[in-house]
Amino acid sequence: MTAPFKQHLIDPEICIRCYTCEMTCPEEAIEHDDNNVIVDATKCNFCMDCIPVCPTGSIDEWRVVAGKDAAYSLEDQYSWEELPDQEEIALSTTAATADDLDPVSALLAEAHKGAGGKAKAASSAAKPTVNLYNLSHPVEAVVQGNYRLTSDTSDADTRHIILEFQGKPFPVLEGQSLGVIAPGVDFEGKAHLPRLYSVSSPRDGERAGYHNVSLTVKREKGGLCSNFLCDLAKGDKINVTGPFGATFLLPSDPDARLLMICTGTGSAPMRSFTMARQRMVGEKPGGMVMFFGARTPDSLPYFGPLSKISSDMLQQHLVFSRMPGEAKEYVQDRMRRETNLVAEMLQDTNTYIYICGLKSMEAGVEAAFDAIAKTLGQDWTYLRDTMREDGRYHVETY
Repeated sequence: MTAPFKQHLIDPEICIRCYTCEMTCPEEAIEHDDNNVIVDATKCNFCMDCIPVCPTGSIDEWRVVAGKDAAYSLEDQYSWEELPDQEEIALSTTAATADDLDPVSALLAEAHKGAGGKAKAASSAAKPTVNLYNLSHPVEAVVQGNYRLTSDTSDADTRHIILEFQGKPFPVLEGQSLGVIAPGVDFEGKAHLPRLYSVSSPRDGERAGYHNVSLTVKREKGGLCSNFLCDLAKGDKINVTGPFGATFLLPSDPDARLLMICTGTGSAPMRSFTMARQRMVGEKPGGMVMFFGARTPDSLPYFGPLSKISSDMLQQHLVFSRMPGEAKEYVQDRMRRETNLVAEMLQDTNTYIYICGLKSMEAGVEAAFDAIAKTLGQDWTYLRDTMREDGRYHVETY
């Protein structure tokens, strides 16, 4: 009989179509169509190179099937809007002893270990719309404004760009992303793939009730799409895909507490959360804490607007790593300095954690959480995975 087979899959509901996994895979086992990114079971050799580069964890999904010949086909995967449930698989062999796991159970245990567990949305979060517009059917957006957020003297040219969809629906939630298709073709003569950007405005728009959408974009040297976006003028039109993302979402519970940790343009979803909470509950005290890292104040997006938010509503820890005459400080350093605050929030079952920014920040933040959890006599890995299972721990790094 055929031995059971562990198949590598991608969760189409969580995937934000950034195509990083496809560009990383050395076996060319990952491909896409207009809707989904999928894994070819005949090519995948389980090298795992794609796992660490995925910003959402959607790449870290597995199903055990009756054999390699029974693997989900490319056509199956392209048709999915969500992953199928794990099916019961008949045993093909018997365990060596009664104490051993049978082959299917052993494979399932291995498949479910993952690289941190499946991301889940907050239980009170609104149901998101995903992939309404795709590669072959993008929506056209008009630029309503393009404003520089950082000082003219700063090396960081970060922009606040407002898009309007000309009456067409774009039902985006806080924490979701959209794709921007830069004009022209690549070196192979193919249309450019969308570049993903987190939405920085609340669901009802940059201005309440207008249902426009804002982005936070940093100009990157040699960056195709970032330079295209940063150079846009009012009235220019662009093609957009999305929305994407079904887990990094704001809880609708007005009593939920938010612990937000971000660097640079990773502040985009945090801005959308903060504005949404202001509109939802007003100046409710004690609800939000943010650790926000940048090189200097003039390179920190939204530095001015942040200073106008009441400290009762949003407790801010603005952290700078390149201040003249001062030691470098990063968000994880400030978290350790504020151990009592972070520890108190970790003990509150109504706390939701959101981490967004460069992937290089992730290890330091994890180490800080580990050290803080130890002061409570708790194991951080267990606590983190419990919070993730409850929809209260979210990471998107890139």
